[in-house]
Order: sequence, then C-alpha cells, then structure tokens
Amino acid sequence: MAYNQGYGGYQQQQQPYGQQPYGQQPPPQQPYGQQPPPQQSPYGGQYQPAHGGYQPPQAPPPPPPSTSTPEASLREWFNAVDQDRSGQLSTEELQRALVNGDWSPFNIETVRLMMNMFDADNSGLIAFSEFTGLWRYIEEWRACFRAFDKDGSGYIDFNELKTAMQSFRYNLSDNLLKLFIKKYDKRGKHSEGRGDVSFDNFVQIAVTVKSLSDAFMRIDVERKGFATIGYEQFLELVVSNR
Repeated sequence: MAYNQGYGGYQQQQQPYGQQPYGQQPPPQQPYGQQPPPQQSPYGGQYQPAHGGYQPPQAPPPPPPSTSTPEASLREWFNAVDQDRSGQLSTEELQRALVNGDWSPFNIETVRLMMNMFDADNSGLIAFSEFTGLWRYIEEWRACFRAFDKDGSGYIDFNELKTAMQSFRYNLSDNLLKLFIKKYDKRGKHSEGRGDVSFDNFVQIAVTVKSLSDAFMRIDVERKGFATIGYEQFLELVVSNR
C-alpha cells in the first residue's frame, strides 16, 4: 500500500480544528494540520521542530555498522533479520528489525502500520528497496522523538506529547492527550506505569492522528471543525484507517 507522506496544509475559514469543538488553539499557532514553510513534516522529509531547529540525518546508519557504506550496512541488517532468506521481510521479521532506544521490540501494531505504509506492491512483505525507505522514515522520527524528549528519559510524557502535537499543528485537548497516553503507555498496565509512551508508540500516535484527521477532513467539506456523519460512513472511516 503506497502512503502519501507529508502532513499537508489544511486551511479553514471559520475556526481552527481543536477545542472548537475538538481541541484548543494555542495562539499564535497556525490553522490545524498546517506546517508553515520552511518547516517540513517528518513524513518523508526533513523536520525542524518549532522549538529545536533539528536537522535529521541524510543517511541514517543501521545498528550493525560493520561496513564502509550505510547502504551496505543496512543490507547486512536486512539479511540478519530475514531468517527464511526469502529476500523479503514478513511482519514478524520486520518487528525484529525495529527496536526502541532500550532495545525493546516495536509493538506489533506499529510494525503493521509501517508495513502498510511502505509495502508499495501490497504483497504483505517488505523488499529491501521498501525497507530502505522505511528505515530512513523511522530514523527521521527517531531524531524527532529525541528533540521532544527533553529530559532524555527515552519516553514521551504528557507535556512532551502536548508540545509535539502543537508543533505538528494538531490542537488537541488535554483530555484527549491523556487518553492517548493511557492507551499507548505500555508500562501503564503494570505498577511501574508512569504515564508516558515509548518511541514506537509515539510514532503510532502521530501517524494515527494524521490519518484520522485526513479522513475527517474529507467529510468536513466546509472546514468548520465538525460534521454530520452517518452510521455506515463512520464504520467506513474507522475500518479504512485501521
């Protein structure tokens, strides 16, 4: 499945998306969904957080830097996780290739999300050419994550998530952000849960917000920030964005 990378600019004439009625508009932020130039989204391009001025790497090195060129080293990493030597990665093999900063594997939902985004031929497998694009995408997000992880904990807490969403021009209420934290805090189901999210879940939150926002914009043709939606239309929206 090919994926249209980029946040895209979403102008509206009446009121910004957010707390009116979906979230709050933190002045002097621009309208919902818009990335003002020269800042670009981490979706396939360079990303400079509004508060950080960060430039992502052009050729991210993979974990096993044992060769002289990034592409050759990335090929080694690809081959290492391609256990059946098919030349393509299944969802399970791709999960072994993607790790968080603490070396824990990506959750399977995020892996499937990445698979859907970069499986250009819709084969259900990731070839090496697709894997290189996926890897660069992940590395851009990884550097973006570090920019927002102000305390260097390796996790994004509520305040850091709020800053990230505002930087992406998504003006979400505190209650909704807390709901994201609750849903995606892997440690929250245990006594050690601290109300924060790991790198893989941060990516899943950001991509989910974007995809659902794009879907809603197709319904909200008048750009008012609210729309009437029928039952089947609602089901179609949810199913198409899973």
